Amino acid sequence: MNDLAPLASNVPEYTVSEIAGAVKRTLEGQFGRVRVRGEITELKRYPSGHIYFSLKDEGAKLAGVVWKSAVRGLGMVPENGVEVIATGRISSYAERSSYQLIVERIEYAGAGALLARIEMLRVRLAAEGLFDGGRKRPLPLLPQVIGVVTSERGAVIQDIRTTITRRFPRTLLLWPVPVQGEGAGERIAAAIAGFDALAPGGPVPRPDVLIVARGGGSLEDLMAFNEEVVVRAAAACRIPLISAVGHETDTTLIDFASDRRAPTPTAAAEIAVPARADLIADLEHKAARLAGGLNRLAQERRLRLSRAERGLPDLPGLLGTARQRLDDRAERLVLALPNLAAKRRAALVAAERRLTDLPAMLRASRERVQERGMRLVLALPNVVAARRSAVDLCGHRLVACLRHAVARIHTDAGRTLGRLSPAPVRAGLREARAKLDGAGARLESVSPLAVLQRGYALVSDPAGHPLISAAAVKPGARLRLRFADGEVGATADGARRGDRQGELAL
Repeated sequence: MNDLAPLASNVPEYTVSEIAGAVKRTLEGQFGRVRVRGEITELKRYPSGHIYFSLKDEGAKLAGVVWKSAVRGLGMVPENGVEVIATGRISSYAERSSYQLIVERIEYAGAGALLARIEMLRVRLAAEGLFDGGRKRPLPLLPQVIGVVTSERGAVIQDIRTTITRRFPRTLLLWPVPVQGEGAGERIAAAIAGFDALAPGGPVPRPDVLIVARGGGSLEDLMAFNEEVVVRAAAACRIPLISAVGHETDTTLIDFASDRRAPTPTAAAEIAVPARADLIADLEHKAARLAGGLNRLAQERRLRLSRAERGLPDLPGLLGTARQRLDDRAERLVLALPNLAAKRRAALVAAERRLTDLPAMLRASRERVQERGMRLVLALPNVVAARRSAVDLCGHRLVACLRHAVARIHTDAGRTLGRLSPAPVRAGLREARAKLDGAGARLESVSPLAVLQRGYALVSDPAGHPLISAAAVKPGARLRLRFADGEVGATADGARRGDRQGELAL
Protein backbone atom coordinates (compact mmCIF):
# COMPACT_ATOMS: atom_id res chain seq x y z
CA MET A 1 0.00 0.00 0.00
CA ASN A 2 1.49 3.34 -1.04
CA ASP A 3 2.03 6.11 1.50
CA LEU A 4 -0.61 8.81 1.55
CA ALA A 5 0.51 12.22 0.20
CA PRO A 6 0.35 15.18 2.67
CA LEU A 7 -2.86 17.09 2.57
CA ALA A 8 -2.65 20.56 1.11
CA SER A 9 -3.67 23.47 3.56
CA ASN A 10 -4.32 27.18 3.00
CA VAL A 11 -3.58 28.19 6.72
CA PRO A 12 -0.51 30.41 6.75
CA GLU A 13 2.47 29.30 8.77
CA TYR A 14 4.33 31.78 11.14
CA THR A 15 7.42 31.59 13.23
CA VAL A 16 7.37 32.48 16.98
CA SER A 17 9.25 35.70 16.31
CA GLU A 18 6.79 36.66 13.64
CA ILE A 19 3.85 36.09 15.98
CA ALA A 20 5.59 38.04 18.79
CA GLY A 21 6.33 40.93 16.42
CA ALA A 22 2.77 40.97 15.12
CA VAL A 23 1.37 41.03 18.67
CA LYS A 24 3.70 43.88 19.61
CA ARG A 25 2.76 45.93 16.56
CA THR A 26 -0.88 45.31 17.22
CA LEU A 27 -0.69 46.39 20.83
CA GLU A 28 1.34 49.49 20.12
CA GLY A 29 -0.79 50.44 17.13
CA GLN A 30 -4.10 49.78 18.79
CA PHE A 31 -3.50 51.57 22.12
CA GLY A 32 -0.70 54.10 21.50
CA ARG A 33 -0.32 56.40 24.55
CA VAL A 34 -2.62 55.44 27.39
CA ARG A 35 -3.31 56.54 30.97
CA VAL A 36 -3.73 53.63 33.37
CA ARG A 37 -5.02 54.00 36.95
CA GLY A 38 -4.02 51.49 39.60
CA GLU A 39 -2.13 50.82 42.84
CA ILE A 40 1.64 50.38 42.67
CA THR A 41 2.87 47.00 43.90
CA GLU A 42 5.96 44.78 43.56
CA LEU A 43 8.18 47.86 43.12
CA LYS A 44 11.85 47.04 42.38
CA ARG A 45 14.77 49.31 41.56
CA TYR A 46 17.66 47.70 39.71
CA PRO A 47 21.30 48.80 39.74
CA SER A 48 20.95 49.67 36.07
CA GLY A 49 18.59 52.52 37.05
CA HIS A 50 15.41 50.94 35.61
CA ILE A 51 12.31 50.62 37.81
CA TYR A 52 9.92 47.64 37.54
CA PHE A 53 6.53 47.45 39.23
CA SER A 54 2.95 46.37 38.67
CA LEU A 55 -0.33 48.26 38.61
CA LYS A 56 -3.29 46.42 40.04
CA ASP A 57 -6.96 46.96 40.76
CA GLU A 58 -9.72 44.66 42.03
CA GLY A 59 -9.72 42.42 38.96
CA ALA A 60 -6.34 42.44 37.17
CA LYS A 61 -2.64 43.33 37.28
CA LEU A 62 -0.51 45.05 34.64
CA ALA A 63 3.31 44.98 34.56
CA GLY A 64 5.06 48.30 34.14
CA VAL A 65 8.60 49.49 33.60
CA VAL A 66 10.27 52.88 33.80
CA TRP A 67 13.48 53.14 31.80
CA LYS A 68 16.44 54.91 33.36
CA SER A 69 16.16 57.81 30.90
CA ALA A 70 12.56 58.50 31.99
CA VAL A 71 13.09 58.37 35.80
CA ARG A 72 13.93 62.09 36.14
CA GLY A 73 10.73 63.11 34.31
CA LEU A 74 8.29 60.90 36.21
CA GLY A 75 6.93 63.78 38.31
CA MET A 76 6.94 61.78 41.58
CA VAL A 77 8.80 58.99 43.32
CA PRO A 78 6.85 55.74 42.99
CA GLU A 79 6.06 53.89 46.22
CA ASN A 80 4.28 50.66 47.01
CA GLY A 81 0.64 51.05 48.03
CA VAL A 82 0.09 54.43 46.33
CA GLU A 83 -2.73 54.78 43.83
CA VAL A 84 -1.44 56.57 40.74
CA ILE A 85 -2.23 57.34 37.11
CA ALA A 86 0.61 56.13 34.87
CA THR A 87 1.01 57.54 31.37
CA GLY A 88 2.88 55.48 28.73
CA ARG A 89 2.74 52.97 25.89
CA ILE A 90 1.50 49.38 25.85
CA SER A 91 4.11 46.98 24.52
CA SER A 92 5.01 43.32 24.79
CA TYR A 93 8.00 41.35 26.04
CA ALA A 94 8.45 38.49 23.58
CA GLU A 95 10.84 36.40 25.68
CA ARG A 96 8.16 35.93 28.35
CA SER A 97 5.12 36.21 26.10
CA SER A 98 3.84 39.06 28.29
CA TYR A 99 2.72 42.59 27.73
CA GLN A 100 3.67 45.61 29.83
CA LEU A 101 3.25 49.36 30.17
CA ILE A 102 6.27 51.49 29.27
CA VAL A 103 5.73 54.33 31.80
CA GLU A 104 6.77 57.88 30.99
CA ARG A 105 5.01 59.83 33.74
CA ILE A 106 3.27 59.08 37.04
CA GLU A 107 0.89 61.27 38.99
CA TYR A 108 -1.25 60.71 42.04
CA ALA A 109 -4.72 59.44 41.37
CA GLY A 110 -6.76 62.28 42.89
CA ALA A 111 -6.73 64.05 46.25
CA GLY A 112 -7.55 60.89 48.19
CA ALA A 113 -4.34 59.18 47.14
CA LEU A 114 -2.29 62.27 47.89
CA LEU A 115 -3.83 62.67 51.32
CA ALA A 116 -3.27 59.00 52.11
CA ARG A 117 0.39 59.26 51.12
CA ILE A 118 0.82 62.47 53.13
CA GLU A 119 -0.80 60.89 56.19
CA MET A 120 1.42 57.81 55.96
CA LEU A 121 4.52 59.99 55.75
CA ARG A 122 3.31 62.21 58.61
CA VAL A 123 2.77 59.23 60.90
CA ARG A 124 6.20 57.78 60.09
CA LEU A 125 8.04 61.07 60.62
CA ALA A 126 6.11 61.79 63.82
CA ALA A 127 7.17 58.39 65.15
CA GLU A 128 10.79 59.45 64.57
CA GLY A 129 10.22 62.56 66.74
CA LEU A 130 10.66 65.16 63.99
CA PHE A 131 7.48 66.97 65.06
CA ASP A 132 8.11 67.01 68.84
CA GLY A 133 7.43 70.30 70.60
CA GLY A 134 10.77 70.10 72.43
CA ARG A 135 12.60 70.59 69.11
CA LYS A 136 10.95 73.96 68.48
CA ARG A 137 13.32 76.94 68.80
CA PRO A 138 12.22 80.42 69.86
CA LEU A 139 12.34 83.18 67.25
CA PRO A 140 14.70 86.13 67.79
CA LEU A 141 12.98 89.35 68.84
CA LEU A 142 14.63 91.52 66.20
CA PRO A 143 16.65 89.56 63.60
CA GLN A 144 19.33 91.38 61.63
CA VAL A 145 19.21 89.13 58.54
CA ILE A 146 16.17 87.22 57.28
CA GLY A 147 16.56 84.38 54.78
CA VAL A 148 13.69 83.64 52.38
CA VAL A 149 13.25 80.41 50.41
CA THR A 150 10.67 80.94 47.66
CA SER A 151 10.32 81.69 43.97
CA GLU A 152 11.98 84.85 42.73
CA ARG A 153 8.92 85.54 40.57
CA GLY A 154 5.49 86.07 41.96
CA ALA A 155 3.82 88.06 44.66
CA VAL A 156 5.18 86.11 47.63
CA ILE A 157 8.64 87.71 47.78
CA GLN A 158 7.11 91.12 47.08
CA ASP A 159 4.63 90.76 49.95
CA ILE A 160 7.39 89.70 52.33
CA ARG A 161 9.69 92.53 51.26
CA THR A 162 6.92 95.14 51.53
CA THR A 163 5.74 93.94 54.92
CA ILE A 164 9.27 93.89 56.43
CA THR A 165 10.07 97.32 55.02
CA ARG A 166 6.87 98.71 56.47
CA ARG A 167 7.24 97.15 59.89
CA PHE A 168 11.00 97.27 60.52
CA PRO A 169 13.49 97.33 57.60
CA ARG A 170 15.84 94.35 57.78
CA THR A 171 18.35 92.70 55.42
CA LEU A 172 16.70 90.05 53.20
CA LEU A 173 18.53 87.14 51.57
CA LEU A 174 16.55 85.36 48.85
CA TRP A 175 17.39 81.81 47.79
CA PRO A 176 15.25 81.37 44.63
CA VAL A 177 13.78 77.89 44.15
CA PRO A 178 10.91 76.40 42.15
CA VAL A 179 7.95 75.86 44.45
CA GLN A 180 6.21 73.14 42.41
CA GLY A 181 6.92 70.69 39.69
CA GLU A 182 9.64 68.16 39.12
CA GLY A 183 12.67 68.47 41.45
CA ALA A 184 11.11 71.30 43.47
CA GLY A 185 11.36 69.37 46.76
CA GLU A 186 15.08 68.69 46.34
CA ARG A 187 15.75 72.34 45.46
CA ILE A 188 13.83 73.59 48.52
CA ALA A 189 15.67 71.17 50.83
CA ALA A 190 19.01 72.22 49.32
CA ALA A 191 18.17 75.91 49.91
CA ILE A 192 17.33 75.28 53.59
CA ALA A 193 20.52 73.27 54.07
CA GLY A 194 22.52 75.94 52.25
CA PHE A 195 21.33 78.70 54.56
CA ASP A 196 22.05 76.49 57.58
CA ALA A 197 25.59 75.81 56.32
CA LEU A 198 26.54 79.51 56.21
CA ALA A 199 29.22 80.32 58.80
CA PRO A 200 28.69 83.31 61.11
CA GLY A 201 30.89 86.24 60.14
CA GLY A 202 31.45 84.97 56.59
CA PRO A 203 31.20 86.92 53.36
CA VAL A 204 27.52 86.00 53.12
CA PRO A 205 25.77 86.82 56.41
CA ARG A 206 24.08 83.94 58.19
CA PRO A 207 20.34 84.55 58.60
CA ASP A 208 18.88 84.85 62.08
CA VAL A 209 15.54 83.44 60.92
CA LEU A 210 14.30 81.62 57.78
CA ILE A 211 10.99 81.96 55.95
CA VAL A 212 9.92 79.16 53.58
CA ALA A 213 6.96 80.55 51.65
CA ARG A 214 4.65 79.83 48.74
CA GLY A 215 1.35 81.22 47.55
CA GLY A 216 -1.91 79.30 47.46
CA GLY A 217 -2.64 76.40 45.13
CA SER A 218 -4.14 72.95 44.84
CA LEU A 219 -2.96 69.96 46.84
CA GLU A 220 -0.87 68.82 43.86
CA ASP A 221 0.75 72.25 43.63
CA LEU A 222 1.76 72.13 47.31
CA MET A 223 3.15 68.58 47.17
CA ALA A 224 6.76 69.82 47.04
CA PHE A 225 6.39 70.95 50.68
CA ASN A 226 5.09 67.51 51.66
CA GLU A 227 8.19 65.75 50.39
CA GLU A 228 10.19 63.83 53.00
CA VAL A 229 13.44 65.48 51.99
CA VAL A 230 11.97 68.95 52.64
CA VAL A 231 10.53 67.96 56.02
CA ARG A 232 13.82 66.45 57.16
CA ALA A 233 15.76 69.52 56.00
CA ALA A 234 13.39 71.79 57.98
CA ALA A 235 13.70 69.62 61.10
CA ALA A 236 17.52 69.53 60.85
CA CYS A 237 17.90 73.28 60.26
CA ARG A 238 19.60 75.04 63.20
CA ILE A 239 18.17 78.44 62.20
CA PRO A 240 14.64 79.19 63.52
CA LEU A 241 12.31 78.50 60.61
CA ILE A 242 8.87 79.91 59.76
CA SER A 243 6.71 78.02 57.24
CA ALA A 244 4.19 80.01 55.20
CA VAL A 245 2.86 77.68 52.49
CA GLY A 246 -0.51 78.27 50.84
CA HIS A 247 -3.46 79.97 52.43
CA GLU A 248 -4.63 79.78 56.03
CA THR A 249 -6.60 76.56 55.45
CA ASP A 250 -3.71 74.78 53.68
CA THR A 251 -1.54 72.47 55.82
CA THR A 252 1.67 70.80 54.65
CA LEU A 253 4.14 68.55 56.45
CA ILE A 254 6.74 71.32 56.64
CA ASP A 255 4.34 73.15 58.98
CA PHE A 256 4.79 70.34 61.55
CA ALA A 257 8.59 70.39 61.32
CA SER A 258 9.02 74.20 61.35
CA ASP A 259 9.49 76.23 64.51
CA ARG A 260 6.53 78.49 63.71
CA ARG A 261 3.68 78.27 61.18
CA ALA A 262 2.24 81.34 59.50
CA PRO A 263 -1.09 81.23 57.66
CA THR A 264 0.25 83.41 54.79
CA PRO A 265 3.62 84.77 53.60
CA THR A 266 2.58 88.25 54.79
CA ALA A 267 1.83 86.87 58.25
CA ALA A 268 5.25 85.16 58.22
CA ALA A 269 6.92 88.54 57.67
CA GLU A 270 4.87 90.03 60.51
CA ILE A 271 5.92 87.18 62.79
CA ALA A 272 9.59 87.51 61.81
CA VAL A 273 9.95 91.21 62.67
CA PRO A 274 7.95 93.35 65.09
CA ALA A 275 6.41 96.66 64.07
CA ARG A 276 8.79 99.52 64.76
CA ALA A 277 5.94 101.79 65.84
CA ASP A 278 4.73 99.15 68.28
CA LEU A 279 8.25 98.75 69.65
CA ILE A 280 8.63 102.48 70.05
CA ALA A 281 5.25 102.79 71.74
CA ASP A 282 6.02 99.86 74.01
CA LEU A 283 9.43 101.31 74.79
CA GLU A 284 7.94 104.72 75.59
CA HIS A 285 5.26 103.09 77.74
CA LYS A 286 7.86 101.09 79.65
CA ALA A 287 10.09 104.16 79.97
CA ALA A 288 7.15 106.13 81.38
CA ARG A 289 6.35 103.34 83.80
CA LEU A 290 10.01 103.10 84.78
CA ALA A 291 10.27 106.86 85.33
CA GLY A 292 7.08 106.84 87.37
CA GLY A 293 8.31 103.93 89.42
CA LEU A 294 11.64 105.63 90.05
CA ASN A 295 9.88 108.84 91.08
CA ARG A 296 7.60 106.95 93.47
CA LEU A 297 10.56 105.04 94.85
CA ALA A 298 12.58 108.24 95.33
CA GLN A 299 9.63 109.97 96.99
CA GLU A 300 9.06 107.01 99.29
CA ARG A 301 12.76 106.90 100.23
CA ARG A 302 12.77 110.67 100.79
CA LEU A 303 9.74 110.37 103.07
CA ARG A 304 11.33 107.54 105.03
CA LEU A 305 14.54 109.55 105.33
CA SER A 306 12.61 112.55 106.67
CA ARG A 307 10.87 110.39 109.26
CA ALA A 308 14.20 108.86 110.30
CA GLU A 309 15.74 112.34 110.49
CA ARG A 310 13.01 113.50 112.86
CA GLY A 311 13.60 110.48 115.06
CA LEU A 312 17.34 111.11 115.36
CA PRO A 313 18.69 113.16 118.34
CA ASP A 314 20.58 116.47 118.01
CA LEU A 315 23.88 115.20 116.69
CA PRO A 316 25.82 118.51 117.06
CA GLY A 317 24.59 118.86 120.66
CA LEU A 318 25.52 115.26 121.45
CA LEU A 319 28.92 115.78 119.89
CA GLY A 320 29.52 118.98 121.94
CA THR A 321 28.51 117.25 125.16
CA ALA A 322 30.76 114.32 124.39
CA ARG A 323 33.65 116.64 123.57
CA GLN A 324 33.16 118.55 126.88
CA ARG A 325 32.98 115.28 128.83
CA LEU A 326 36.16 114.14 127.13
CA ASP A 327 38.01 117.34 128.10
CA ASP A 328 36.81 117.00 131.71
CA ARG A 329 37.92 113.35 131.87
CA ALA A 330 41.31 114.26 130.39
CA GLU A 331 41.90 117.01 132.96
CA ARG A 332 40.85 114.75 135.82
CA LEU A 333 43.10 112.01 134.47
CA VAL A 334 46.11 114.37 134.40
CA LEU A 335 45.50 115.23 138.07
CA ALA A 336 44.61 111.72 139.17
CA LEU A 337 47.71 109.97 137.90
CA PRO A 338 50.25 111.74 140.22
CA ASN A 339 47.89 111.36 143.19
CA LEU A 340 47.41 107.70 142.46
CA ALA A 341 51.17 107.16 142.13
CA ALA A 342 51.86 108.96 145.45
CA LYS A 343 49.15 106.95 147.21
CA ARG A 344 50.53 103.68 145.89
CA ARG A 345 54.08 104.73 146.88
CA ALA A 346 52.97 105.53 150.48
CA ALA A 347 51.21 102.19 150.72
CA LEU A 348 54.37 100.41 149.57
CA VAL A 349 56.49 102.25 152.17
CA ALA A 350 54.05 101.34 154.95
CA ALA A 351 54.02 97.73 153.86
CA GLU A 352 57.81 97.73 153.72
CA ARG A 353 57.97 98.98 157.31
CA ARG A 354 55.63 96.24 158.47
CA LEU A 355 57.71 93.51 156.84
CA THR A 356 60.18 91.46 159.04
CA ASP A 357 63.96 91.72 158.50
CA LEU A 358 64.42 88.69 156.28
CA PRO A 359 68.25 88.56 156.42
CA ALA A 360 68.10 88.71 160.24
CA MET A 361 65.49 85.94 160.25
CA LEU A 362 67.65 83.81 157.99
CA ARG A 363 70.72 84.37 160.16
CA ALA A 364 68.78 83.48 163.32
CA SER A 365 67.38 80.36 161.71
CA ARG A 366 70.82 79.35 160.47
CA GLU A 367 72.32 79.84 163.97
CA ARG A 368 69.52 77.74 165.54
CA VAL A 369 70.12 74.97 163.03
CA GLN A 370 73.89 75.02 163.71
CA GLU A 371 73.34 75.03 167.48
CA ARG A 372 70.98 72.07 167.32
CA GLY A 373 73.40 70.29 165.04
CA MET A 374 76.26 70.74 167.52
CA ARG A 375 74.06 69.57 170.36
CA LEU A 376 73.07 66.57 168.34
CA VAL A 377 76.71 65.79 167.51
CA LEU A 378 77.72 66.10 171.18
CA ALA A 379 74.77 64.08 172.44
CA LEU A 380 75.04 61.29 169.90
CA PRO A 381 78.20 59.58 171.40
CA ASN A 382 76.63 59.55 174.86
CA VAL A 383 73.43 58.11 173.49
CA VAL A 384 75.35 55.53 171.52
CA ALA A 385 77.46 54.59 174.58
CA ALA A 386 74.37 54.34 176.75
CA ARG A 387 72.64 52.24 174.13
CA ARG A 388 75.74 50.08 173.79
CA SER A 389 76.00 49.59 177.57
CA ALA A 390 72.31 48.70 177.71
CA VAL A 391 72.74 46.26 174.85
CA ASP A 392 75.80 44.66 176.48
CA LEU A 393 73.95 44.36 179.79
CA CYS A 394 70.96 42.85 178.06
CA GLY A 395 73.27 40.46 176.19
CA HIS A 396 74.98 39.27 179.43
CA ARG A 397 71.59 38.87 181.07
CA LEU A 398 70.27 36.98 178.12
CA VAL A 399 73.26 34.64 178.07
CA ALA A 400 72.86 33.98 181.82
CA CYS A 401 69.18 33.33 181.37
CA LEU A 402 69.88 31.00 178.49
CA ARG A 403 72.44 29.08 180.48
CA HIS A 404 70.07 28.84 183.44
CA ALA A 405 67.30 27.70 181.12
CA VAL A 406 69.56 25.11 179.57
CA ALA A 407 70.55 23.82 182.97
CA ARG A 408 66.92 23.60 184.02
CA ILE A 409 66.08 21.85 180.80
CA HIS A 410 68.84 19.34 181.39
CA THR A 411 67.71 18.87 185.01
CA ASP A 412 64.08 18.42 183.99
CA ALA A 413 65.12 16.12 181.22
CA GLY A 414 67.10 13.99 183.61
CA ARG A 415 64.18 13.74 186.00
CA THR A 416 61.79 12.68 183.32
CA LEU A 417 64.11 10.18 181.71
CA GLY A 418 63.15 7.54 184.16
CA ARG A 419 59.40 8.09 183.63
CA LEU A 420 59.41 8.33 179.84
CA SER A 421 60.38 5.86 177.23
CA PRO A 422 63.72 6.57 175.44
CA ALA A 423 62.28 7.38 171.98
CA PRO A 424 59.88 10.23 172.94
CA VAL A 425 62.47 11.70 175.27
CA ARG A 426 65.05 11.86 172.53
CA ALA A 427 62.57 13.47 170.19
CA GLY A 428 61.67 16.10 172.77
CA LEU A 429 65.35 16.76 173.48
CA ARG A 430 66.08 17.20 169.81
CA GLU A 431 63.19 19.62 169.42
CA ALA A 432 64.22 21.64 172.49
CA ARG A 433 67.85 21.68 171.36
CA ALA A 434 66.76 22.92 167.91
CA LYS A 435 64.71 25.75 169.46
CA LEU A 436 67.65 26.63 171.71
CA ASP A 437 70.06 26.69 168.80
CA GLY A 438 67.69 28.92 166.77
CA ALA A 439 67.26 31.38 169.65
CA GLY A 440 71.04 31.46 170.21
CA ALA A 441 71.63 32.18 166.48
CA ARG A 442 69.14 35.03 166.45
CA LEU A 443 70.66 36.46 169.63
CA GLU A 444 74.13 36.18 168.18
CA SER A 445 73.03 37.99 164.97
CA VAL A 446 71.83 41.06 166.89
CA SER A 447 74.79 41.18 169.26
CA PRO A 448 77.15 44.15 168.64
CA LEU A 449 80.07 41.85 169.45
CA ALA A 450 79.22 39.79 166.35
CA VAL A 451 79.84 42.84 164.15
CA LEU A 452 83.28 43.37 165.77
CA GLN A 453 84.12 39.72 165.21
CA ARG A 454 83.70 40.23 161.42
CA GLY A 455 86.72 42.56 161.40
CA TYR A 456 85.13 45.91 162.26
CA ALA A 457 86.39 48.27 165.05
CA LEU A 458 84.54 50.91 167.07
CA VAL A 459 86.40 54.28 167.14
CA SER A 460 85.84 56.63 170.11
CA ASP A 461 87.60 59.50 171.86
CA PRO A 462 89.28 59.06 175.29
CA ALA A 463 85.95 59.93 176.96
CA GLY A 464 84.26 56.97 175.25
CA HIS A 465 82.26 59.05 172.72
CA PRO A 466 82.05 57.27 169.36
CA LEU A 467 83.55 59.06 166.32
CA ILE A 468 81.50 58.58 163.14
CA SER A 469 83.21 61.10 160.80
CA ALA A 470 86.84 61.62 159.76
CA ALA A 471 86.29 65.37 159.81
CA ALA A 472 85.67 65.21 163.57
CA VAL A 473 89.17 63.81 164.22
CA LYS A 474 91.98 66.35 164.55
CA PRO A 475 95.62 65.49 163.79
CA GLY A 476 97.39 64.17 166.92
CA ALA A 477 94.15 63.35 168.76
CA ARG A 478 94.05 60.31 171.02
CA LEU A 479 91.72 57.57 169.94
CA ARG A 480 90.35 54.31 171.38
CA LEU A 481 89.86 51.36 169.02
CA ARG A 482 87.67 48.58 170.35
CA PHE A 483 87.95 45.17 168.75
CA ALA A 484 86.07 41.97 169.47
CA ASP A 485 88.73 40.77 171.94
CA GLY A 486 89.72 44.10 173.54
CA GLU A 487 90.67 47.82 173.15
CA VAL A 488 93.76 49.45 171.68
CA GLY A 489 94.90 53.12 171.99
CA ALA A 490 95.93 55.08 168.90
CA THR A 491 96.95 58.57 167.72
CA ALA A 492 95.51 60.25 164.58
CA ASP A 493 98.05 61.48 162.00
CA GLY A 494 95.50 63.48 159.88
CA ALA A 495 92.56 63.28 157.46
CA ARG A 496 92.99 61.97 153.87
CA ARG A 497 90.30 62.17 151.18
CA GLY A 498 89.60 59.11 149.06
CA ASP A 499 87.79 58.90 145.70
CA ARG A 500 84.35 58.71 147.30
CA GLN A 501 84.69 59.39 151.09
CA GLY A 502 87.20 60.53 153.69
CA GLU A 503 89.68 57.92 155.09
CA LEU A 504 91.46 58.42 158.46
CA ALA A 505 95.20 57.69 158.59
CA LEU A 506 96.31 56.35 162.03
